[in-house]
Amino acid sequence: MYFLNLSLVQFLTLFGAVSVTMVLLYLLGRSRRKQVVATLRFWVASEQPPAVHKRKRIQQPLSLILQLVSMLLLLLAIAQLRFGAPMATPRDHVLILDTSAWMSAANGSRTLMDEAREKAMAYVRTVPASEHVMLVRADALTLPATAFESNRAKLEQAIARSTPGATALNIEQALAFARQAQALGSGRPGEIVYVGPGRVTAESRLISAPLPKNLRVLETSDATDNCGLRKIGVRRSAADPEVWDIYASVRNYGTAPKSLTLVLRFGGTPAGGHRFTVPPGSEREIAFAWRTRAAGLLEATLLPHDRFPEDDHAILELPPLPSLNLTVYSNEPDLLRPAVTAIPHVNATFRRVEEYRAEATNGLVILDRFRPPQPPKGDAIWIDPPAGASPIPVRTRLEGAPFDHWCSDDALCAGLRAKDLRLGSTYVFESAPDDIKIGQVREGPVIVARAGKNKTVVFGFHPGLSDLRYELATPLLFGNILRWMAPELFRRSAVAAGSAGTVTMQLDPDIRPEGVRVLQQDGSPVPFTTRGRTLRFFSGTPGTVRVLAAERETVYSLTLPELWDSKWEVPGGARRGLPVFRETASLSRDLWQVLAVLGGLGLLLEWLLFGRAEGRVRRLAARPAILRRPGVRKAS
Repeated sequence: MYFLNLSLVQFLTLFGAVSVTMVLLYLLGRSRRKQVVATLRFWVASEQPPAVHKRKRIQQPLSLILQLVSMLLLLLAIAQLRFGAPMATPRDHVLILDTSAWMSAANGSRTLMDEAREKAMAYVRTVPASEHVMLVRADALTLPATAFESNRAKLEQAIARSTPGATALNIEQALAFARQAQALGSGRPGEIVYVGPGRVTAESRLISAPLPKNLRVLETSDATDNCGLRKIGVRRSAADPEVWDIYASVRNYGTAPKSLTLVLRFGGTPAGGHRFTVPPGSEREIAFAWRTRAAGLLEATLLPHDRFPEDDHAILELPPLPSLNLTVYSNEPDLLRPAVTAIPHVNATFRRVEEYRAEATNGLVILDRFRPPQPPKGDAIWIDPPAGASPIPVRTRLEGAPFDHWCSDDALCAGLRAKDLRLGSTYVFESAPDDIKIGQVREGPVIVARAGKNKTVVFGFHPGLSDLRYELATPLLFGNILRWMAPELFRRSAVAAGSAGTVTMQLDPDIRPEGVRVLQQDGSPVPFTTRGRTLRFFSGTPGTVRVLAAERETVYSLTLPELWDSKWEVPGGARRGLPVFRETASLSRDLWQVLAVLGGLGLLLEWLLFGRAEGRVRRLAARPAILRRPGVRKAS
């Protein structure tokens, strides 16, 4: 016999404290009597207070003994007294269940996941009931499904709820997590069991850490007859922005060459097709071109389908070709026509000043030297406005002022180089601290940009009536202004369909890492790292991720499953198959349930024999004497 929860010293300490307390309660009890008299006239005051005598002996020893025995039984139940030989400390086993995307591949009428669940449940039923098992689901991330659990029903329920994910297996991370979990557990380290086919990516194939000696592998069957899309990249052609260059990569995972057909559809309309052959264990790239200015869905389908159809179909959402509607209100449009029409994707409309309307538009408005009856409701460029109509206060007007310098710390002045310029007539503005002073003379700014609800740029002079019309800086300045007001006009878009997991992207040389943003579909940021020109981020679930870098936007449609590159070579020292455990729990028997019931019955019996009788005596003693003796009358 032995204790499971308490040591012998702890048990004796607790029982001694309870016993001493109960004996003192019996010895220190005081005897009190309550007398009821008719009136104070019969009360005789004593000179000394009545003496209270302590009990010299225990009046009810049988009650004390019964209580002590009952408390002893309850403490034995708390200590979990066991009958038999002491068993060793239970072992903690870690069961790694492969939940990678490849587990949804069909193997006959079942999937690899169905077979892995059966083998995992068979292992759980083999482990002795006294030992603990932790279930871990492993793909690119390692997530524990249970703690170290001895309840087999919970473990089997967690196994039944395990489903394939969207990423490939990272076996090194799963084994490291299992070793750490066993090191932090309260029991002895048991086995680390991996259940799955062992298909891993090239990055996790080489395990740098030493393999655990307690490793056991339960391999499932492996159906490698599969061909699928690895990635699809779509970007606008450098020669013609209305043309999309489409690149698709197809991999043959099998051991025999495959003849396949890749079919493209855009907006439900056939957009191309190509028939090709992929050698075993290799990839093949196919290129397409599709002309469109509109937005729509591009669907890629690989035929014929195989045992793993999840990677035979991909959908990408192509954005429309960006454009900007520009309305120029001027009575001399030829002064501004060369500067605004030289910018691609700008739809310029020239109107006379008398045709001005202040309705809100989605485009941009240029006001050439006139006072509008109402200010524009959108973004606007004001050129040499009247002093009283300028949106930025005018400080003074200068004649023949030499141009001094451009701003140097803002993208609005990027690439501007102009020297020895003289402005025939110009306003000098009273700019606010937050305004951007694009161009300045010695007396102050003459070109000012102001951001707010609507973006505004004000010229104090007309660039077509000054020396600036002969400079290359003029179209470049208007290009910078349009880039500041409508950045999407200059944004170069690319769309890629890939698999969930770790995504690697190469940045252009002119991109600064601090200017890069990675956003999910709902606009929330995605953590990422940059090393040199390489950007990496991780997405564990299918979805859309946008990478914004200066004027470049890349949209990743991570809807394809991440598959393996090779098979993990199981080390020779690893155990295989279901184990045969020796059950140690049968060497001892648990008695705490019986002890708890006996202790409770002992306390109930003590109350029935002694507690009720003592309570009845106390109630009789508390009753008035006139009520106890009906023959005695109350004194008057």
